[in-house]
Amino acid sequence: MLWTDSQDIALALLEQYPEMDPKTLRFTDLMQWVLALPEFEDSESHCGERLLEAIQMAWIEEYKN
Repeated sequence: MLWTDSQDIALALLEQYPEMDPKTLRFTDLMQWVLALPEFEDSESHCGERLLEAIQMAWIEEYKN
């Protein structure tokens, strides 16, 4: 997975942290959690606020369902 795979990342985070409300998560924590995913293969240097926002929004949508 890469930073641009926001939907896949959101699903992996939902599976890893099913009780976490993504609306309450800080971007610094979100970035570390994404980097820790076993399937994640991108560099921290490629991360930006827009990508983290996209991941958070996708996670919020999945969390609601």
